[in-house]
Amino acid sequence: MYEPNVEAVLASLKPTDKVLDIGGWACPFNRADYVMDSEPYETRGYYRTFGGVPSQGGEVEHFTRETWIQRDMCAREPFPFADKEFDFVICSHTLEDVRDPLWVCSEIVRVGKRGYIEMPSREWETSRGCESPRIAGLSHHRWLVDINGDQIAFLMKYHMIHSHWRFNFPPSYLRSLPEAKHFQWLFWQDSFSFHEVTIHGLENQAAELGNFVRRVRPYQPLMLAADRHARRALSLASRVRRAIARRV
Repeated sequence: MYEPNVEAVLASLKPTDKVLDIGGWACPFNRADYVMDSEPYETRGYYRTFGGVPSQGGEVEHFTRETWIQRDMCAREPFPFADKEFDFVICSHTLEDVRDPLWVCSEIVRVGKRGYIEMPSREWETSRGCESPRIAGLSHHRWLVDINGDQIAFLMKYHMIHSHWRFNFPPSYLRSLPEAKHFQWLFWQDSFSFHEVTIHGLENQAAELGNFVRRVRPYQPLMLAADRHARRALSLASRVRRAIARRV
């Protein structure tokens, strides 16, 4: 979780508030009374152990082995909690990983009165160099996400994003990106909206990915023009080869 928001979350909680952390295995939020994750209690704190990331949410773990719920959160089975049972629900850097974030969002709204959601910004997830100079974002992330007001839009992270520089940002852009822009978040009260964006066809998918890059950090016009000419030449050569093959 983005560190300045850790303090904001803690400041918003009363001692009597009942708190749930969804997907907190790698770096549990210590103030949470319950944690739900697919991984076991015994191996919690992966980022703390192997990445040197300190604990968040206070020094003392409020959850216990008994209040650690290990389960598949996308199993389309209601979470084992009553409606509005929790005063605050945290879901940080989880929704971009899971196969059915819409289901998880619906259960977050059902069991919580208010809460905090955090994910990588789309700029960060579109940048090469997070994990590899050839891969945009992290290889295990399934979704590109946009948070606007109290609305969350999930767009499939099409494989095309890794295929060409015009669909992503170079590692140099990531290095210049301020830390606050690595993340996006939502403090919500009562409820929030969420939906999946679906795009059909390679050309439309390419347009979506390319347009986002051009809106945020356009490449030089000469680079784009040279790339267009090169792709047209390759397409023409491919058509000529197919025509020759048909005649032969």
